[in-house]
Amino acid sequence: MSIHMNNVFFEIKDGCTYFKVKVSTKASKNAVTGIKNGELLVSVTAVPENGKANEAIVKLLSKAFKCAKTKLDLIFGEKGRNKLFRINEVFDFSKFVQDMSSKKIKKKTRK
Repeated sequence: MSIHMNNVFFEIKDGCTYFKVKVSTKASKNAVTGIKNGELLVSVTAVPENGKANEAIVKLLSKAFKCAKTKLDLIFGEKGRNKLFRINEVFDFSKFVQDMSSKKIKKKTRK
């Protein structure tokens, strides 16, 4: 089953959820910054050497998705900016996207 919703592409297969991530390293903060062209945009402060950036990404995603780090696997893109991850469960991205959108709205309305 493939689902395309709010520019998020993910695939649920064999009880797992697969999704694409585009990463910016050496950023000013660790954050999920948006969704574009079917990829989750992520920035991390870590440098892309010795797996430091990948570790930071897993830590950030597990916190953002409220799931254990052990449930996240990097399937493809260990040394590149474009990555494919798997969550070892069926994950409801619609709630995550909704939460992310409401946080953006709150940030925009604050002064």
